[in-house]
Amino acid sequence: MYKRFLNFAVCAAAAHSAGGAGAEPAADAPTQQITRAGSQPSAAGPAEFFTGRVRVDPVWPADKDINASGALVTFEPGARSAWHTHPAGQRLVVTAGVGFTQEWGKPVQEIRPGDVVWCPPGVKHWHGAGPFTAMTHLAVTGTVNGKNVNWMEKVSDEQYGAR
Repeated sequence: MYKRFLNFAVCAAAAHSAGGAGAEPAADAPTQQITRAGSQPSAAGPAEFFTGRVRVDPVWPADKDINASGALVTFEPGARSAWHTHPAGQRLVVTAGVGFTQEWGKPVQEIRPGDVVWCPPGVKHWHGAGPFTAMTHLAVTGTVNGKNVNWMEKVSDEQYGAR
């Protein structure tokens, strides 16, 4: 039953979006763009804003179409960001490993693959890997006037270990 519904929904959506048989797209219509995997270099998370080894793999930049950037961020065991805020908020989708996040004044929370963390605008927080395993998340970060993060002090070992 579900499979038939799914097939129907996909076919109905395709027929609706096709605009009918033989419809041609407008000459100035936007087209899909593909950014090939491996075409953007990885970067180390700067020691000024991170503790431990962190790799940032850009996925897409904020632009006129979507005012949010995306990056895959991998934290090696024990690595973490400094305390920070985001002027337009941030969503984290954990894709691998086990990590932690903490909002200022609240307890440390464990995060696992499939978890989605919403960091509201202006809320001071940090995130990183657990002590024994790396953690990767997709970070989708909104931008205000070209800025997407306000960095603050580093997370101390005592703060990190307060679980």
